[in-house]
Amino acid sequence: MNANRSIPPAPFQFKLDYQSGVPVYRQIIDQVQGGIAAGSLLPGHQLPTVRQVAVDLAINPNTVLRAYRELEIRGVLDTEQGTGTFISHRKSAPDLSERQRQLGQLVTEVVARAGSAGFTLQEVTEALLDRYPARGKRR
Repeated sequence: MNANRSIPPAPFQFKLDYQSGVPVYRQIIDQVQGGIAAGSLLPGHQLPTVRQVAVDLAINPNTVLRAYRELEIRGVLDTEQGTGTFISHRKSAPDLSERQRQLGQLVTEVVARAGSAGFTLQEVTEALLDRYPARGKRR
């Protein structure tokens, strides 16, 4: 095998959580943005086709199309007719309201799951501060 040959990235896989209460199209958007933030999706990486995602997740293709279009409008994705949908090379500025919405969603989910497991908000807060003590002191 040629050492100079680059190995193409593994195809991105979406996973849905039907118990979260978050709309499916929003979960797709969040997973693409999370993949970019984590570095598992890089500029130029191709996403699965709308049809493939719809089949894999057993959802309506219009749901996937809605998510892809919203990401395109934000400048996160580029769609090339007949070629596919790719992570954009453009740098998109983080939208503060979107970040706040995502954080609120995460916090709500953590608190709900912890509450259903019998933990109090105080216990959750203390566990977070134990894991990230320097962050708790910044306010």
